[in-house]
Amino acid sequence: MRALKQLVTVTLVGLYTIPQRLSSSIVAVVGIAGVVVVFVAVLSIGEGFKAAMVNAGHTDRAIVMRSGADSEMSSGLSGPETELVKQAPGIQRNGSTPAASAEMFVVIDVKRKSSNTDANVPLRGVDATALAVRPEVKIDGRMLNFGTNEVVVGRAASGQFLGLNIGDVIHAGQVTWNVVGIFNTGGTVAETEIWCDARVLQGAYRRGNSYQSMLVKLESAAAFDAFKDALTKNPQLDVQVKRESEYYEEQSKTLTQLVKGIGYGVAFLMGLGAVIGAVLTMYSAVVTRTREIATLRALGFGAVPVLLSIIGESLFLALVGGVAGGLLAYVGFNGYQASTMNWQTFSQVAFGFAVTPNLLLQGLVYALIMGLLGGIIPAIRAARLPISKALREL
Repeated sequence: MRALKQLVTVTLVGLYTIPQRLSSSIVAVVGIAGVVVVFVAVLSIGEGFKAAMVNAGHTDRAIVMRSGADSEMSSGLSGPETELVKQAPGIQRNGSTPAASAEMFVVIDVKRKSSNTDANVPLRGVDATALAVRPEVKIDGRMLNFGTNEVVVGRAASGQFLGLNIGDVIHAGQVTWNVVGIFNTGGTVAETEIWCDARVLQGAYRRGNSYQSMLVKLESAAAFDAFKDALTKNPQLDVQVKRESEYYEEQSKTLTQLVKGIGYGVAFLMGLGAVIGAVLTMYSAVVTRTREIATLRALGFGAVPVLLSIIGESLFLALVGGVAGGLLAYVGFNGYQASTMNWQTFSQVAFGFAVTPNLLLQGLVYALIMGLLGGIIPAIRAARLPISKALREL
């Protein structure tokens, strides 16, 4: 109990004297806050991309592709194969019409609004059942008329790229497409796409009666296994079946892992500088408080309370820097709209940075680690300070 009282007393004395070392303390706080801002901001790219991809997937929807394909871009299904898929058990039906959309996936060049440079934007050919398969879709304007060169554009694509508003005309090769609607799927990856009639797209790209994937709405999430078994055991088909949620989670892994690697690497390098700044700050505190510490030691205060008080002061400054950095990252980056390449399909994905509570907690923990490392060496020096020598110092 006595040691605890000493610790509290010494720590409070140190905190009360921070204004006397305000400039060096601010340097430490700003350094740690800067590291936290960069750390959280970089990782929020991966979190935002992952959210856009993973939130697009539903457990009661399944995607069917050619066996061995790692994305829709590398997949291929013939017209007769898509008809066999529609006959499988477990598909939700409206009367005799299955909720299954045979789809094509190509990319077209569209100019970015921010830089007027080319970007690969997905152009997806869909069936007339597309909205039955995706009931979450909401459309401003109207849905395209099938059998025509009309398209509807995702909200994110309309915001990020030029010429994708209602009434605009898109030129892709020798084909023109008229934009008649903007669709919203709640911020998922689908909002980066342009949708058109799959059969019109087949003719435009001379693909014949072929598709690349099928998106199917199941009767329930539990119907997936029966649906998958029926297709994979059918000798007439050579396909793989995945839950839509599983497919998009796999699609997000490459970029999120890359971003995490960059984020942790940059934070580590910047953190070294912040730790050095914290060390210098706490050394300054020890030098400034030399007589004060020596007096406390002479009055019977132990070395351990002195050591822990210096570390506590360093942690306090780190806490302030961590909180400030987290707030700045949240205000400055959360929801910021950007787009990047999905390396699985070589097409753009528009998404918003996501500064999540988990990222803020990681940033705060990292700040405290920097504060701890920055305070240990000065704290040891303070604890080992010879009392007689310290009392003689000016």
